[in-house]
Amino acid sequence: MNKIRVAIVDDHTIFRMGLRSLLGTQPEIEVVDDMGDGKSAVQKIPTLRPDVVIMDLVMPGMDGIETTRQLLQEAPDTKVLALTSDCTSDTITAALAAGASGAVIKTIDFDELFSAIRRTANGERVLSSEIEHILAQDPPALKLSPRQYEMLDGIVKGLSNTDLSIQFGISKTVVKEHLSALYSKLGAANRAEAIAIALRKHLLH
Repeated sequence: MNKIRVAIVDDHTIFRMGLRSLLGTQPEIEVVDDMGDGKSAVQKIPTLRPDVVIMDLVMPGMDGIETTRQLLQEAPDTKVLALTSDCTSDTITAALAAGASGAVIKTIDFDELFSAIRRTANGERVLSSEIEHILAQDPPALKLSPRQYEMLDGIVKGLSNTDLSIQFGISKTVVKEHLSALYSKLGAANRAEAIAIALRKHLLH
């Protein structure tokens, strides 16, 4: 039986070493390498040619989403399984859009993780039950226009409609129109809900 060749990409050394040790107990799995950053992953993995890459999404520098995108351009046959603690629907859907085959949370138990790796290697789309629940309960926000991002940034900073009108040189009527469109895209009923959604989904950086 051919082993499932796995590479691990995670910036937390202890977590990475622990996961490598656990996976090493499975006769079906061969861990070919582990890396602590996205740049190293993009450089090394196309040569290693693993079947599955376990990818942390939140890393300094190049995050797991961009790493996945660049990696799959170089190694399109490799499958990426996102392993994340940043469980927002927007992060998850961005990873899937970048080409990840699935996503599971870092608190998943080992038997479920092993199953997810095996299914990913077999070409299945794998989403843990926690991830599916997040996507169902908190759909990703629609893409905002540049002006809508500016308006969102303004209200998060506490600017009033008058303040926004002065800052952008537009009438308060136009400000209200922009905010109405913003709330509609976010699925928010008012300013407070829009701010809460922006903070929860990390829409502003």
